[in-house]
Amino acid sequence: MTKPIVALPADVKHTDGYDWHASPRQYVDAALKAADVVPLIVPAFGLEEGAAEAIASVLDRVDGVLVTGARSNVYPELYGEQATEANGPYDRERDATSIPLIRGAIERGVPLFAICRGIQELNVALGGTIATEIHEKEGNLDHRRVESDDPDVRFSIRQQIKIEAGSCLATILGADKTSVNSLHRQSIGNLAPELGVAAVADDGVIEAVSVTNARGFAVGVQWHPEYWATTDATSQRLFKAFGDAVRSYARSRERALTA
Repeated sequence: MTKPIVALPADVKHTDGYDWHASPRQYVDAALKAADVVPLIVPAFGLEEGAAEAIASVLDRVDGVLVTGARSNVYPELYGEQATEANGPYDRERDATSIPLIRGAIERGVPLFAICRGIQELNVALGGTIATEIHEKEGNLDHRRVESDDPDVRFSIRQQIKIEAGSCLATILGADKTSVNSLHRQSIGNLAPELGVAAVADDGVIEAVSVTNARGFAVGVQWHPEYWATTDATSQRLFKAFGDAVRSYARSRERALTA
């Protein structure tokens, strides 16, 4: 069997007078090297005419969806709040692509792995809300990245999380706690009804979720396993579990097509 393909919804970047559809290299490398799948960057065409049909066509052809992190935030009106400049930047074209991809993947049982911005999109897609600027809330840790010119320092593994007993994450990692590289200034607010908490930080901030009663692998994490996917055991296990689910889905889809 040829290697399965996973969709990565792109960000829109405005550079040199052009609009670019792009995805950070770390996610591409993690998909290739740690999950052993082929990543396919999907343009952020969600606001274009015919987008719904295009997104359905993508889901017809891929074996998984990997929703990446980004510098932008989910547009607040999508979860009932008012957008402010302080909460930006935003990328509404990405929102309009990734959220339908998430919903479609869950409906079809396509394996889904949502990271950082992705876990927030997952929560919003299923009816949850976002808590913004969480470092300003009394009692919360500062989850923002360390300021440094060295990306290894910015993405350093420095925060411990508690893994919920009986969760899919506990099964994948075989542990009740682990250390992660969580870098974010907003997080899940009201948890979507279809999501279950899989891990929390010491201050109670939700760091991982799974879709309850999902037909397939459907996990979101707030941290960045893609950065250390080939060297950190926790990151490796997450991407391997995603890759295994993608391969299983691809085999079942191939059998259905040849039956």
